[in-house]
Amino acid sequence: MNAINFILGHGERLTETIKGKPKFGPKTHPYQLDEARERLLPQIDSTLAEIERLPRQACPLGYGVMRWTLHPQYIAKSYFPTALIQELGLESVGSRTEVIQPEKWTRKAVLKATPTTELFVAGQKSRLLDIPARIRSVTADSPIADNLIALERVHALDFKERLRFVRNPLERYLEIGLHLLAHEDTDEIKSMFVDFAEENGFLPKPDLSFTAGTLWFLPLENREGDLARLATFTLIRIIRPIPKMRGLRPFCRSAEVQTACELPELPPLSSEPKVAILDGGLPAIHPVAPWVRKYRRMDEDAPDDPDGLSHGMAVTSAFLFGPLSSKGTASQPYAFIDHYRVLDSHIDQDDPYELYRTLGLIEEVLLSRQYQFINLSLGPDLPIEDTEVHPWTAVIDNLLSDGSTLMTVAVGNNGARDEASGNARVQVPSDAVNALSVGAADHTESGWNRADYSAIGPGRSPGIIKPDLLAFGGGPEKYFHVLNEGKQPTIAPVQGTSFAAPYLLRSAVGIRAILGDAITPLAIKAILVHSADTSTYHAKEVGRGKVPENLMQLISCPEGVARVVYQGVLNPGKYIRAKIPIPQEGVTGMIQLKATFCFASATDPQDAAAYTRAGLDIVFRPHAEKREEGKDAKTSSFFPKHPYASEDELRSDHGKWETVLHGDTRMRGSSLNDPSFDIHYNAREMGAGATKAKPIPYALVITLSAGRHPQLYNEILRSYAQILSPIQPKVALNITV
Repeated sequence: MNAINFILGHGERLTETIKGKPKFGPKTHPYQLDEARERLLPQIDSTLAEIERLPRQACPLGYGVMRWTLHPQYIAKSYFPTALIQELGLESVGSRTEVIQPEKWTRKAVLKATPTTELFVAGQKSRLLDIPARIRSVTADSPIADNLIALERVHALDFKERLRFVRNPLERYLEIGLHLLAHEDTDEIKSMFVDFAEENGFLPKPDLSFTAGTLWFLPLENREGDLARLATFTLIRIIRPIPKMRGLRPFCRSAEVQTACELPELPPLSSEPKVAILDGGLPAIHPVAPWVRKYRRMDEDAPDDPDGLSHGMAVTSAFLFGPLSSKGTASQPYAFIDHYRVLDSHIDQDDPYELYRTLGLIEEVLLSRQYQFINLSLGPDLPIEDTEVHPWTAVIDNLLSDGSTLMTVAVGNNGARDEASGNARVQVPSDAVNALSVGAADHTESGWNRADYSAIGPGRSPGIIKPDLLAFGGGPEKYFHVLNEGKQPTIAPVQGTSFAAPYLLRSAVGIRAILGDAITPLAIKAILVHSADTSTYHAKEVGRGKVPENLMQLISCPEGVARVVYQGVLNPGKYIRAKIPIPQEGVTGMIQLKATFCFASATDPQDAAAYTRAGLDIVFRPHAEKREEGKDAKTSSFFPKHPYASEDELRSDHGKWETVLHGDTRMRGSSLNDPSFDIHYNAREMGAGATKAKPIPYALVITLSAGRHPQLYNEILRSYAQILSPIQPKVALNITV
């Protein structure tokens, strides 16, 4: 039997710091200063007049908010109007994406509607009223002149624009997103809003609130209040109905089906991975006790929900054993689990605030920092929207931003709903950029399709490609079988993304169990994305594709293939060169080069237009000797823009803020000479350049495949014997993986 060529590690030893070079020359502006001033001053006067008409109680601490829409040619962080905002004594409190048609631009193309950034800029009324005079005094050599030219439009926010999906002014339970101010007492602002809401007929619930970034999310009850007046409170970002939790009853499950199955007598393959299942609990009597290390009801005073127990049992079964069968013994679990009941009987009682209670319980588990792997197969029954970030997404993204935890999140079973309305899109919080969102395939074998119930993309920028991956979740011709409650193991058929997500997490934990702590959760995420098969489907349907069932396909290299893992940290503003290993003698024939970057990023929930704080500029240099004198080796395109990108987005910097980058190319082996990726970590904060950015963790997986070079793996290993080495299993592989 041939030895298994396990994936190669220590690729980070092939990296070195290099000196970066500036990319941009002088900017050609669509407007001259006088022209910009003439356009903007009437808009500013009109905006100030609207702010002046607001009731005093609606302007906390005397603040008003303006909307500044940037010209589409100025959405990069380097053009953020920081100098103008500071000069006027204002504060940017958030942003979102807007589509506009500018009056002019410098491109040789027809003017058309184009995505841009809309800023929410706050200031005390005295400072706001001083803006026209300050703008009239700006000269062409002023440091803020270019910032002024970058503004396409200035206007106020109409109260109706704060209302999202509020079809009835008497909608009883609402969620408020409120901007907080960095330089003011946030508790005072919160108190002023609570008083304002109560005066206008609403009952706020500040004990259930969440702060994410500089947004305060607060549920409240409408007691026949004046919604139009409430919406005039200047720091309100959004008002929307509180959504319900997704239903938990597993598709197709039947209590009458009692087919026996056989569970293994072995303990988990490894006791090292720390895994948490956040769900609806476990029945009093169940057959998985040998593999459950801890079971905790997060709210001890609340009774169980029967559907929640069935769902929790099914999700736990999917993680421990994968899809079960009445034939043969179930697969050995890879790790023990801790199960947290985060949903209880309140969901059955139609508690309008269950969404907030549940998020609080999830946050408590994540804050404990105990787990490397977590599964979440529940959430709001709410498809994502492009312009606003939901508190579930914001809180979870923040807690995953250090990259130390891999969390799988089910995308939802709403894929058969109306696509044109957006109701079929992935559901909150599967739009989280630091989580791994999972949709369902209808089969385990080749010829699989997206299960028709599985939610579709696109995601919300900068996480456009959602779902991230698919895993088997059951379909009408092949159900996903899970354990029933009861002492004796019996199985029942189900289908849903709720089971695809823990099944995919099973593969992730399997990699960790076999290869040990030499590989990080972030690198495991990169391996999963890297190994997925998209078949012929569009990313809207399958994201990056379906992950193979056989774990050995993820962690080993067949003949003619070498796969290398790089793991490390990137420092803001710095450039590194990641060399791609090839044999000293070169590569015979054609070669397929595939690469996947994953990194974790802090986020700014209030800035939907600039959500992630980290982005990567990456260039591919295939041949070190092909260069012009005094310059670096020539570059070649590698990472494509996302498949939804418009012509304007292709020209913009949107793509580099994605936390997952994946590409591949095919070329002659002779065209590679000391190839490399040059990587530049861009940092931003609230849409502008960051001054105190932190290093970010990253993982890079590279695969080289050459059909006419069967010894590629061994020759690379010999050429880099003092640098690269196989990541050897830390356990005996006595099971079928």
